[in-house]
Amino acid sequence: MADGQKIAIFPGTFDPITNGHLDVIVRGSVLFDRLIVAVGHNPPKRELFTTQERVVMIRQLLEEQNVHAEVEAYTGLTVDYARHVGATAILRGLRNVTDLAFEFQLALTNRAVADIETVFIMTGEAYG
Repeated sequence: MADGQKIAIFPGTFDPITNGHLDVIVRGSVLFDRLIVAVGHNPPKRELFTTQERVVMIRQLLEEQNVHAEVEAYTGLTVDYARHVGATAILRGLRNVTDLAFEFQLALTNRAVADIETVFIMTGEAYG
C-alpha cells in the first residue's frame, strides 16, 4: 500500500465501456483513495476497439463525468498487475446471482493466491 493509500483496480476489457461499468466506477471511486480502471486484453474475445482506443475513450468519459479515477492498460495476470500498482483490492460489479457465482470463486482464488481482497458493488437497477 503506497503511503497508506487504499488502492483498488477495476479490471476488464471494457470493449466497449457500458453505463453499468461507469456506474461501478463512479460508486467505487469514493470508496478508495485511488481507483485504477485496468483495461486488459482477452485473447479469446474478438475486440471492437484496440486497447489504446479503449483507454482513451474511458479517460474522456471519466473526464466528462468528472469522475476521479485513473485508466491504464495492462497485460498478464490481473493479480500481478494489482501487486505492481500496490492495490489491496479488486473492484467488481455484480448484476445478478450468476455473476456472483462466478466472481465468488475468482475472489476466493485471488485471496488465496495473491492475498488480495475483492470488493463487490451491485450495479444500479437500471444496468442489471
